[in-house]
Amino acid sequence: MAYQASRSIPDLVGDAVSQLAKLIGNEFELARAEFSEKIGQAGRAGAMIGAGAVIFIPALVLLLMSAAAGLMHAGLSDPIAYLLVGGISALVSAGLVWIGLSRLSGDALKPTVTIEQVQRDKAAAKEMMR
Repeated sequence: MAYQASRSIPDLVGDAVSQLAKLIGNEFELARAEFSEKIGQAGRAGAMIGAGAVIFIPALVLLLMSAAAGLMHAGLSDPIAYLLVGGISALVSAGLVWIGLSRLSGDALKPTVTIEQVQRDKAAAKEMMR
């Protein structure tokens, strides 16, 4: 304890700056790890979307053709039946694309853990400098 009591202000400031530099380095490591995780998450999500779309397309074509055939058997003309089924499916697909894009927005991929930790470290650094 006697050693710390006799330390000069420049020594204390030097230690504080050294600790702050180490803290900043740790924050960069955390940010790098979190960004890597988020990029991996987005890549896996994209692969799953692609695989699902490739498998779903033939099934969707058959379902839409059977819906149009059902409308034709109900008495609608061929062009009107195809137009109705095509229009409704276009609206549904536009909604799905909009939802998918909103899930890939900047807010969804923001490194929240790193931001929160930097805020805590900022407050701790301010407290340390008092």
